[in-house]
Amino acid sequence: MKKKVLFGVVSLILVILLILPFFYRMTRERIGVIEIEGVITDSREILEQIEKFREDEGIRGIIVRIDSPGGASAPCQEIHKEIKKLREKKRVFVSMGSICASGGYYIACAGEKIYAMPSTITGSIGVLMEQIVVEDLFKKIGLQTNTIKAGDYKDAGTPFRKMREDERAYFKSIIDTIHQQFIEDVAKGRNIPLDKAKELGDGRIFTGSMAKEHKLVDKIGTFYDAVEDLKLVLHMKGKPVLVYAKKRPSLLKWLLSSFLEELAKKSY
Repeated sequence: MKKKVLFGVVSLILVILLILPFFYRMTRERIGVIEIEGVITDSREILEQIEKFREDEGIRGIIVRIDSPGGASAPCQEIHKEIKKLREKKRVFVSMGSICASGGYYIACAGEKIYAMPSTITGSIGVLMEQIVVEDLFKKIGLQTNTIKAGDYKDAGTPFRKMREDERAYFKSIIDTIHQQFIEDVAKGRNIPLDKAKELGDGRIFTGSMAKEHKLVDKIGTFYDAVEDLKLVLHMKGKPVLVYAKKRPSLLKWLLSSFLEELAKKSY
């Protein structure tokens, strides 16, 4: 009987020891971290992460960590808008990695406060469209294309012929419109005059130090400087728990890691 009681007490102590760290983490105040990396071609995963943290009452504030050269205009613009909406409910700081340019900066300027390292590459406030033309190459190798279209601009931008002047003007008007939207959002996000934003929005890049001089970033500091400052403005006590948004598993990364794992096994 005594052995059973002793076994029960020991088991209870072990259970308490196992679950205690979990409850300790849950009772500590938490900061959410959203990571945006690489070329931005789709916004769905980031939007899901934003929505998750917005609805999680246990997340006091958010750090958006960006290490991206930019990407497609629409996804970056969509993420920018959602971060602005997120700020209506929670404090949002932005930390730049080695590069946060073009669409990456578009997203960053939606944050309340931006941190960068002195050598961070940022800026590149512009819009780019490129075309590769293979018309002369096809002529040399004896190939030709036949196009049947309804609408004068349906094949505008095709690589199989040189662009007409009216098509160039057509694309330029689209690029200028997107660029103007970018500049206006930078001016609003950074609280700088529109003329100043236009001056800085000529596509050039800046280091973090240069960007701070132009008021494109707020502070030279690391990711953990941003965490510490966010902790202070939220009046948190003790060290906060950083909660990283879960990312969808990448099939390419999984295949590559599996291949390398098998290769490593065969090497021994």
